[in-house]
Amino acid sequence: MQLPYAVWSLIILALIGANIPFLNQRLFALIRLKNSSSKKSFWLRLVELAVFYCVLGGVAYLLEANIGNVFTQTWEFFAITVCLFIVFAFPGFVYQYLRRQ
Repeated sequence: MQLPYAVWSLIILALIGANIPFLNQRLFALIRLKNSSSKKSFWLRLVELAVFYCVLGGVAYLLEANIGNVFTQTWEFFAITVCLFIVFAFPGFVYQYLRRQ
């Protein structure tokens, strides 16, 4: 895969992965919870967000390894990418908690 396609596909996957926890009431968008009448808790959504961040990090690592050398990352890189992932989740958060009636 060429570099521009890998970057854009990673950005699109990040946008989708960051908003999945807020756009449905299922666990990881697959597993129906026991009492389906109530909403998922905010903490469960945060756990889902963290899991999707780790999965996306693995996909990014594989894409980077496929393209060329894998560079070592320090804590600054992870702090910035976590903040960016949270910003990507903002539309889903607004839909779930601020705009939805």
